Amino acid sequence: MNILGLGGAVGHDPATALFMNGELIAAAEEERFIRDKHAKGKPGHEATRFCLKQGGLNPGDIDIVAYPYAPISLSRPDRWHYAKRYWYAPDRALTALFNGNRRFKRNKRQALAMLDDLGFDMTRTKFQPVEHHMAHASSAYHLSGFKGKTAILGIDGKGEYATTFFGYAENGKIHKIKEFYDPDSLGGVYGALTEFLGFEMLDGEFKVMGMAPYGDPKKYDFSRLIEYGDGDFKVNTKLVNVIGTRRYKENGKGYYFSPALIDWLGPKRQGDEIDDPYIDYAASMQQLLEDVALHLVDYYLKDILQETGKLAFAGGVALNVKLNQRLMALPYVDELFVQPAASDSGTAIGAASYAAHLAGETIQPQKHAYLGPAFTSDECIEACKNHPEKPTWEVLDDPSLTGAQILAAGNPLSWFQGRMEFGPRALGNRSILGDPSYPGVADRINEQIKYRERWRPFCPSMLDTVAEDLLQSKHPAPYMTFTFDMAEHWKSRVPEVVHEDGTARAQIVTEETNPRYYALIKELERMRGHGVCLNTSLNRRGEPMVCSPTDALNMLYGSDLQFLIMEDILVKKTTAPKF
Repeated sequence: MNILGLGGAVGHDPATALFMNGELIAAAEEERFIRDKHAKGKPGHEATRFCLKQGGLNPGDIDIVAYPYAPISLSRPDRWHYAKRYWYAPDRALTALFNGNRRFKRNKRQALAMLDDLGFDMTRTKFQPVEHHMAHASSAYHLSGFKGKTAILGIDGKGEYATTFFGYAENGKIHKIKEFYDPDSLGGVYGALTEFLGFEMLDGEFKVMGMAPYGDPKKYDFSRLIEYGDGDFKVNTKLVNVIGTRRYKENGKGYYFSPALIDWLGPKRQGDEIDDPYIDYAASMQQLLEDVALHLVDYYLKDILQETGKLAFAGGVALNVKLNQRLMALPYVDELFVQPAASDSGTAIGAASYAAHLAGETIQPQKHAYLGPAFTSDECIEACKNHPEKPTWEVLDDPSLTGAQILAAGNPLSWFQGRMEFGPRALGNRSILGDPSYPGVADRINEQIKYRERWRPFCPSMLDTVAEDLLQSKHPAPYMTFTFDMAEHWKSRVPEVVHEDGTARAQIVTEETNPRYYALIKELERMRGHGVCLNTSLNRRGEPMVCSPTDALNMLYGSDLQFLIMEDILVKKTTAPKF
């Protein structure tokens, strides 16, 4: 059976995924093709075309199109809770009660219009709505490979009305235990503080997480933002998660927090520097998120986790690697699987996998995140011939060896190989690499290549042979979804990938999943004495990750990068140093 999943049902991060006979064959975000980060309000034409092409299918070959948004009955608590909590905006409250599925109807129309544009005959293909948080849950559980009973956690801003999901699965079937509804949203509060700290919601949450270790969470008491205990939590909507007239406005834009938050904490942060008191605000927000989430996990999932030890986690907040480190440290969690595309793009996987389960398919575990398009060396050469900079290139006998030589000489390297990653993390196929033993290489990449805040941390990709010693853990970490306390004897060896708090957001690389990247790190180990590589996504600030060879060349000539290895060819600028 061929099942297509469409993400982006909440107005951002459209994506498409394809399952064939229960196996995830392809998945990609629309932003990568149209070069518009998050592709807000856009349909997923190009991502859908890619998935069909990758599967060798035509629209008529698709049995089910799954969509991660569904109608919510008035007999359920979702819409009533929304109406009650937004009493101060009676138009929104009454709409939730009397026309509460208007977004679903609108979104479905838009999805069907896109499918019609692509040649689908939806009188022959089933359209399967899936509740947003059930799609998140499925993307984590059904792709985890966990056997037996599994606890499931979902936390994000919101889907239809739900914001937080607790459940479990057994024999493929997912059971809800408890949901919380808008405006009581942990992801929403974190997003509101993201805006207050000067970043964009749904994009800058990573930056708040990166800023937090520079601050002291004890300096400010953020408990007034969320009241929690006894398995419940309630957001203070006089301060955050506000709508309508309660929103703080600046230069014509409304924010997700109120003027009362400004009265309490002072003016909204501006600029790129990290300074007092904002670093302490970030630390306090991170601490509050962790404390509330762990309380709720302990309340709703502890019994199941004590029985099984396995936890599957998705939703945008699942990309908070510091929270994940604390979840892993719980005495009753033996293994945590975080869907690498945990945010809303990953609901394309989740909707399709959930529909596959309902159709009786046996779903195969996710083996890797290399699910996007790949390009041949000939296609890379053709891109060079057509590029306005008219780059020269040379064909390499051993790209991994040459790449390691460039890194070992202290140079950053643009590394473009194989199939593009699905999800927000570069995992060695669309990456900028550096030797983490060279002092200053991280600052150079931040300031001269990615043009992002100088305090942002970088991640280590490491050989599986050194991971346990470096991370002091045997826990799997293929997707950069966890931080670990780095062993003291490694910090001085690879200082450029150690964050302010002594942690590292790690990717453990195996030869089986990425042989060419593994070979590069192995060569770097031979030359420099460590099996670790600094790895960050191949993009500039405000841009999506590179997809095509032309994108990679544009990145090379639009930054201070000097070297680009695309498949079997090396492109270097005329100013590039010898290596």
